[in-house]
Amino acid sequence: MWKTAAVAGLAFGFATEAMATEWNVSVWGKRRAFTEHVEKLAELVSAKTNGEFTMNISYGGLSKNKENLDGISIGAFEMAQFCAGYHRDKNRAITVLELPFLGVANLDEEVAVSHAVYAHPAVQDEMAQWNARLLMTSPMPQYNIVGTGEPRDTLAKMDGMRVRATGGIGNAFKSVGAVPTSVTATEAYNAMESGVVDTVAFAQHAHFAYRTIDIAEWWTANLNPGTVNCPVVVNIDAYEALSDAEREALDSSVDEAIAHYLDNYGKVLAKWDAVLAEKNVKKVMLEQGEIDAFRAKAADPIREAWIKDMTAQGLPAQELYDLVMETLKKQRM
Repeated sequence: MWKTAAVAGLAFGFATEAMATEWNVSVWGKRRAFTEHVEKLAELVSAKTNGEFTMNISYGGLSKNKENLDGISIGAFEMAQFCAGYHRDKNRAITVLELPFLGVANLDEEVAVSHAVYAHPAVQDEMAQWNARLLMTSPMPQYNIVGTGEPRDTLAKMDGMRVRATGGIGNAFKSVGAVPTSVTATEAYNAMESGVVDTVAFAQHAHFAYRTIDIAEWWTANLNPGTVNCPVVVNIDAYEALSDAEREALDSSVDEAIAHYLDNYGKVLAKWDAVLAEKNVKKVMLEQGEIDAFRAKAADPIREAWIKDMTAQGLPAQELYDLVMETLKKQRM
């Protein structure tokens, strides 16, 4: 519903009609650090347009999280958030950002590499096949795992481990003998509680939001195998139907929405250690030799396989990977 008519009333015997723009936005779970930029974007856009362009943010009421891109493609709603690992065949190009051990050090770097990749013509062309325009990323820190029982603090102990992990992180764990499963974030607690999985890989906010930290006995503080990439996209037809002023209000609000997200996420990270102590969750530090061995098994082979596979499918895979590395260098200059 891009344009809705609101009858303003009668003046001098004539009915006047004001047109307002209303977008439906599909996310999932509950409001949390992962969705704060979407919430802030809606707030900014409404303020800049004096309430003439509003966004109704729905947490699971419009679509399942793995079907958000499909919903965008058919115009079921105008904006949505999704994660690349949910349907890797539909968003192959951005999965470069999910390769393990890329070396992204912080959330500012994650924003920079994501937006650089999003701006690449091959990426935009692929997303356009789904009638989707990439608007902004949902930057997350490196994932780490929580679990129960004996800590999985060596590669040998990870052999046979059933882990909730998607995308490149799942592939990384698979390379050391673990068994990744891609149950959705909302299913992770039940999967862990019932023993379907032994461990769950999330960023900190998700361990909070999906309560996996409530049943965890330990957490790997320094494994850092990678992260997932979760864009916010808009339906191209809806975007093009905006007035110039509405489009400007939307586009000009992205940087501020991301800045708000980063500030809010910093507060989540600041309280993480206190929560671990409060819930008596042991912080597990892997030996550097184990991390190096993990990287040797996961990083180079998975990257080379990804480049070969994506190149065979007609994507500029090497170029996309090089773009990530070049962007990281620029960020550190």
